[in-house]
Amino acid sequence: MKNNKLFLYLPFLIAIFFGVGLFLGSKINFSGRTTEENKKVFNFPISRSSKLNDVVNYIDNEYVDPVRRDELVDKAITTILEELDPHSYYISSAELKAMSEPLEGSFDGIGVQFSIQKDTVVVINPVVGGPSEKVGVAAGDRIVKVDGEIIAGVGITNRKVMKMLKGPKGTEVNVGVLRNTKDTLAFTITRDKIPIYSLDVAYMMNENTGYIKLSRFSKNTYEEFMDAGKGLLDKGMQKMILDLRGNGGGFMDAAIKIADEFFEDKTLIVYTEGRARPKQSYYATNKSTFANTELAILIDESSASASEIIAGAIQDNDRGIIIGRRSYGKGLVQEQSSWPDGSATRLTIARYYTPSGRCIQKPYNEGIKKYHEDYETRVESGELYSEQNIDVNDSLTYITAGGRTVFGGGGILPDAFVPVDTVGASFFLSELVYRGIFYQYAFEFADKHREALNSFSSYLEFIPYFEKEKNEILEGFLTFAEEKGMQRNEESFKKSKVRIEERLRAQIARNIWEEQAFYPLWNESDKAINEALKILEQPVEIALFEKKDSVKQL
Repeated sequence: MKNNKLFLYLPFLIAIFFGVGLFLGSKINFSGRTTEENKKVFNFPISRSSKLNDVVNYIDNEYVDPVRRDELVDKAITTILEELDPHSYYISSAELKAMSEPLEGSFDGIGVQFSIQKDTVVVINPVVGGPSEKVGVAAGDRIVKVDGEIIAGVGITNRKVMKMLKGPKGTEVNVGVLRNTKDTLAFTITRDKIPIYSLDVAYMMNENTGYIKLSRFSKNTYEEFMDAGKGLLDKGMQKMILDLRGNGGGFMDAAIKIADEFFEDKTLIVYTEGRARPKQSYYATNKSTFANTELAILIDESSASASEIIAGAIQDNDRGIIIGRRSYGKGLVQEQSSWPDGSATRLTIARYYTPSGRCIQKPYNEGIKKYHEDYETRVESGELYSEQNIDVNDSLTYITAGGRTVFGGGGILPDAFVPVDTVGASFFLSELVYRGIFYQYAFEFADKHREALNSFSSYLEFIPYFEKEKNEILEGFLTFAEEKGMQRNEESFKKSKVRIEERLRAQIARNIWEEQAFYPLWNESDKAINEALKILEQPVEIALFEKKDSVKQL
């Protein structure tokens, strides 16, 4: 029985082992020759690299059933790279463009934020200065026709909408728009470069504290950060909260350039080293735009890679305070190589180390599945709720520039721990979130009251309006939830009422004034942000060195 199974999987196993030969070996076509015969034909020994290619060719030519060579090779290379580490991987040509867009910082399209509501594509907001705004497309418009094809009421999907509306810069697309449920308008939109921003929001939280949230590190992140940061300095910023929670990383050089702005000249930021790559150290230059700005950085279990470079540099140089929960723990550096067929590989070529010498890559010796289940492990251990449950590797201790003890072994441990906020949590609230009820109702409410809400000069005028209409809004929300199949639970509702109000207020405001309204309202009750504001009331040096024996004591 075992032999039969082996025989069935043998072609695929061979392809996995030898598939890389398409990229490493020569393009030799042959059929039915033995190794000795090939030696005679080509008059040189069969090398390992040509053998890889020859075996794939052999399967393609001689296997009993037809095989899709490209798919076979893609699967083979994917499996080979997955065996190396969790962050080396293969990207097919079809996937590469979609994966690269967020990091490249732009794509070609018509420039709208949209949502599918009741089987209709609704414009949430046109991108400011984008091609749609230029021709007059407005928030609340329903796109019902694209290039003559009706797309409303036909089961349209996000994927198809993007396929129809995205396209090369300079090309045109004709859209039919329904406005105010009665007027049908026609627009010809010329596609253009549409920016993808990595900076979600920047604003002053009080007279001297600025807040910046970064969602990724792309090619444009440094420029976005500097524009926002200088704008906050002009408004009187003396202290900064840099929110890297949920930021999974991106381009390493963007993180290094941002970190550079917080240090004096020649301060070590990070260094990398690999088996085939010599040690390379990255130091601060004399930029130092924010060298005198007090700093708090927020991280959590989803802050990874480039986020950890910044957090590690700030912590090891005692430049600011790290607040939140242990970061993801990705300390591997990938290099992307492109191949002639449009595909690419991202291969781990080095590890990066914080200034104190920490490699904060979490272990992956128990396999990729276990590695990717790390979040569940943290939940089960209680780490997200209490710093006492963090599994600190006491054998991997390092000393910061100021003499504090920090730990390696997996992620950046914060200087000030903030647990997951469970106040007001309930199964009812979770269901409302996971089913998208908040998002749907907030859109419908904003859409229905768009004219009245647009009469306010800013979201600040919306706040007293919401408080006045709150009970009616809540009742409408609960009725809406019931219509969507949610069963009303009065006990859970009372427990979560304040949280429900907070979410509704922020989400409704987001539909009109976007992130510049959402985050100030959402952040009011954010425990990590409030902890940062509290700590920044005193000099950061005092907060850091009151207890310097262990990070866990801070």
